[in-house]
Amino acid sequence: MTADLDAVLDAVGPRLRALRAQRSLTLGDVSSASGISVSTLSRLESGRRRPNLEILLPIARVYGVPLDDLVGAPPTGDPRIHLRPVEYHGITAIPLTRRPGGMQAFKMVLDGDARGSEPDPQVHEGYEWLYILNGSLRLVLADKDFVLGPGEAAEFDTRTPHWFASADGRPVELISLFGRQGERMHVRARPKRS
Repeated sequence: MTADLDAVLDAVGPRLRALRAQRSLTLGDVSSASGISVSTLSRLESGRRRPNLEILLPIARVYGVPLDDLVGAPPTGDPRIHLRPVEYHGITAIPLTRRPGGMQAFKMVLDGDARGSEPDPQVHEGYEWLYILNGSLRLVLADKDFVLGPGEAAEFDTRTPHWFASADGRPVELISLFGRQGERMHVRARPKRS
């Protein structure tokens, strides 16, 4: 039983790191939102500190996930997926996958003015694939500017400076697949029309 408990607790750090990376948050962001020090969060993610309930509950609230997801609780036999949206900066992200690491899928809804109109490109490890369900999405990749509409998709290496928001000030719905290992979907976006 002790070996099983040790294995469960050892897996918490990588799950926490993966959740933070999925949401593009820094340790400082999570610390501010949870009230847990950056050093404690860092030690949790690296496995140098054992997690406890007093620490995991606020972290689960910040990430908008059940505590079971943080500790890798075994399935209960209930086949339903209980989606819990995460909201940040006018973006609602609904996780469609439940495991840390590997390919992650999200349904995202961007408010019309969620990110403003001035691009602020970011970079991080991984590969992303976007499929537009409704609305128009403006996607900036390095020095290229694209507009995608319903039914269009784009893929890109997230080490390329990138930014996206509504193209016309109205809400946008999309599916986002994010892979840390660089999985590719092999679809391309078309350039923005002048």
